[in-house]
Amino acid sequence: MIKQILIDLSGTLHIENQAIPGAVEALKRLAQQNLKIKFVTNTTKESKRILHDRLTNLGFTVNKNDILSSLGACRNLIEKNNLKPMLMIAPDALEDFEGLACPRNETPNAVVIGLAPTEFNYARLNEAFRYLQNGAQLIAIHAGKYYKSSDGMSLGPGCFVKGLEYSAQCSATLVGKPNKLFFQSALDEDVKPAEAIMIGDDVTDDVKGAMDAGLRGYLVKTGKYREGDENKISPAPTAVFSSFVEAADKIIEQLTQKTVYCT
Repeated sequence: MIKQILIDLSGTLHIENQAIPGAVEALKRLAQQNLKIKFVTNTTKESKRILHDRLTNLGFTVNKNDILSSLGACRNLIEKNNLKPMLMIAPDALEDFEGLACPRNETPNAVVIGLAPTEFNYARLNEAFRYLQNGAQLIAIHAGKYYKSSDGMSLGPGCFVKGLEYSAQCSATLVGKPNKLFFQSALDEDVKPAEAIMIGDDVTDDVKGAMDAGLRGYLVKTGKYREGDENKISPAPTAVFSSFVEAADKIIEQLTQKTVYCT
């Protein structure tokens, strides 16, 4: 039985300011089913508010409270552990960390890294390295290898996280996908992992991460997908589709067949 659908955003429903063809209508069809739908994203370039505004402007009907962001999960971690972090975060995402940055007259006890191109320069990385050498905790909001932007594939924060791990001889705490707890926290209390499906364009972070957490993983061939990605994980994705539209239609078909069978 399918009770809940988790949907990735960037690369699955949209690429920057352009919706995946047919995705707006497909999401509306899926929302008409007796399903719980949530949106799980590793996007760290912009705050939850900005992300919701983007989706709304593209025509998607999305409840802001149904968006589970790795930024929010990271904020919870910082607050829970009373950390005073150095934030290597994109300017548009900083509002989600309001009041949490380490005061200037104190030394950070954590370094938090998101996708922040303006932060990835030698001076800032070296500053972070020195804090880590002195015992600060390294927190990666996610460690994606790359992502799809309007002008092509672009580096994700993963290589910078790995570089700091290597140089400072430490291990990062990973907050977002593919963290098993991130997926499990997205499920409603009455939904078991086996009753949920994750739809995404990243075969490792979306699909394998979800499957490792006990969910079904649907891979879509949009966004960062590259030919043969479905062969890079074991076990293979539960299913592979050309786009979110095809995945949504397949789920609706399965639900319809189940309803007919039961009656």
